[in-house]
Amino acid sequence: MANALTRKLERVADLTAGEREVLESLCDRPRIIRAGQDILREGDRPEHLHLVVEGWAIRYNILPNGARQITAYLIPGDFCDLHVLVLEQMDHSIAALGPAKIAYIPKATVNLLTRQLPELLQALWWATLVDEGVLRAWIVNMGRRSAFKRAGHLMCGMYERMNNVGLVHGNAFSLPLTQREIADTLGLTPVHIGRVISRLRKEGLIALQKKELLIPDIERLKAISGFDSRYLHPEHVRVN
Repeated sequence: MANALTRKLERVADLTAGEREVLESLCDRPRIIRAGQDILREGDRPEHLHLVVEGWAIRYNILPNGARQITAYLIPGDFCDLHVLVLEQMDHSIAALGPAKIAYIPKATVNLLTRQLPELLQALWWATLVDEGVLRAWIVNMGRRSAFKRAGHLMCGMYERMNNVGLVHGNAFSLPLTQREIADTLGLTPVHIGRVISRLRKEGLIALQKKELLIPDIERLKAISGFDSRYLHPEHVRVN
């Protein structure tokens, strides 16, 4: 089975067998990162790109008062730091949520591949634009929706992204998040998040057990949360 990066990029690019082989080779020797361990820290000047092979990671910033704001979830197939090909210094930190496997890919290797394989360059550019779309959607979500809709919208977004890399099975997927992490994402308190999740459960919108999220009726949750998948740019997905 192809790795998550290959599955993700094949959705938008007509990759050759050789290009698929290259993508597979980028992920064949990942490092195991323990839960909570920083992969990159704000101010670092990395010489490698970091790709999530298994598990989840987060982008985050720490405020002067010690509060943490999570600005992105990174799932299998996501590069943590494509921007360092242009901007050399990290302006945020990245950490593993739970145990994760991360591929360390030399920047020079990626620069060479994108010059040699224009189809790959275009696919990576699409992935970067989707990342920006996710961030914009999160800003709107936090600024203009109720806590209940914020949480529902976040879950719909993660459902779509996990489904895009073949990691949703029977409307369920791994969601290795604590209430504290969801709170640090949505700008709420863990107590408030607990009440919101309880309501989502009571209304039959989700089932959450042992860090696996089941959404019985994804279209219903999307409608209630005001979720629109256009920010993920599905119009560029190839129809097989």
